[in-house]
Amino acid sequence: MTDLTGTKVAFLLTDGFEDSELTSPWDALVETGAEPVLISPEPGTLTGKKGYEAGVDLAVADADAADFAGLVLPGGVVNGDKLRMDADAVALTRAFFEQGKPVAAICHGGWILTDADVLRGRRLTSYPSLQTDLRNAGAEWVDEEVVVDNGLVSSRTPDDLPAFNAKLIEELSEGEHAGQTA
Repeated sequence: MTDLTGTKVAFLLTDGFEDSELTSPWDALVETGAEPVLISPEPGTLTGKKGYEAGVDLAVADADAADFAGLVLPGGVVNGDKLRMDADAVALTRAFFEQGKPVAAICHGGWILTDADVLRGRRLTSYPSLQTDLRNAGAEWVDEEVVVDNGLVSSRTPDDLPAFNAKLIEELSEGEHAGQTA
């Protein structure tokens, strides 16, 4: 098992997230010794689309990508749509790319990447309904279980979580990626 003890990993989300796309990678990281941190535009408690509740650790306006080894973007239509409309969330997401740090997006989590303007020339996957948006942002969209492109990990749906989690952990253990640029 990979040891990520003491590695802080940001999870950026808001209400309406896909429950398992938060809990599964979170638990996988905890098993490695990593320290997940829930970041959101609003303080308090967030509620997933199936009712899972999670407490916010840090407001996105107070978050700094330099304090984390990587970023996880869980899906959920409402979650993805709300985040891409938040300027601080978009700026934080872009900062992870500018610093060459791993970013993992699943399902509708990848929507914010279009607004962060980090997809030109990148290869990724997502929930199928996002493919036109991602292509219009300059990405090559493919229909695969998990795609890794220079530190950017992406998957389609909760069915892909085992592969997504494995690649997330692998990319975090590798550290910064020179090709992971904005």
